[in-house]
Amino acid sequence: MPSVLTGANLANRDLIYLGVSGDGDSASIGLGQFAHSIRRGVNMTYIVENNGVYGLTKGQFSATSDVGSTSKRGAANLDQPIDLVGLALQLGASFVARGFSGDKRQLVPLIKAAILHKGAAFIDVISPCVQFNNHKGSTKSFDYVREHNAALNRLDVIEERDEILVDFEPGAVEIVTQHDGSVLKLRKLADDFDPTDRVSAITRLQTHQARGEIVTGLLFIDPRAADLHDHLGTVSTPLNQLGDAQLTPGAGALAAINESLR
Repeated sequence: MPSVLTGANLANRDLIYLGVSGDGDSASIGLGQFAHSIRRGVNMTYIVENNGVYGLTKGQFSATSDVGSTSKRGAANLDQPIDLVGLALQLGASFVARGFSGDKRQLVPLIKAAILHKGAAFIDVISPCVQFNNHKGSTKSFDYVREHNAALNRLDVIEERDEILVDFEPGAVEIVTQHDGSVLKLRKLADDFDPTDRVSAITRLQTHQARGEIVTGLLFIDPRAADLHDHLGTVSTPLNQLGDAQLTPGAGALAAINESLR
């Protein structure tokens, strides 16, 4: 999926790119494609349906299966897992989140926000396989994830409008009228998590992992992120709409390039 998406994105930057993969693909045979699409900053929403099992080939452990988790037949996994969220943070993804397929209220706004984000947006979705990996002993079953879910935040997505600003003290209540006329009653709470701090996100992820907890929510976002077209300096017109004159500038342009390299 990542290589096809990257090629399509280079040809036509005007489309919305939404790629869906599995943990077997992204963390195993497609790991190299996953890594390079993230580090290059392809403008995409990359969703992994992560169930820790090869559901199409009868339930073997995948590369994201946790140590000690058991298969449907009772065998225990002894291999260290690949954490795709941690990997995406280290590779430079500018939007990183994790959701749970059993928590639509949190997951839907994350997907909306990822689509609106410019740059490489990655969402790891814990998606229990009801056939092979939804039993006691699985760390990616519905019951386990619900019991060990450490939600960092609950977000919603509002498309661009004139900015509404408020300034009030922690613990105070503020009444705010929205653009559609609805009214919000806000109470300011203390919160030490900053989703714009990549190092803090990695630390928080590892801290909760040590407790056996699954962090969900928006872990990191870079509001000033650039994408692959910015890095390459491509023109604003989609490349598949350029004519021969733009794509083949001629011998004079080639000579000028060669001269600049001497």
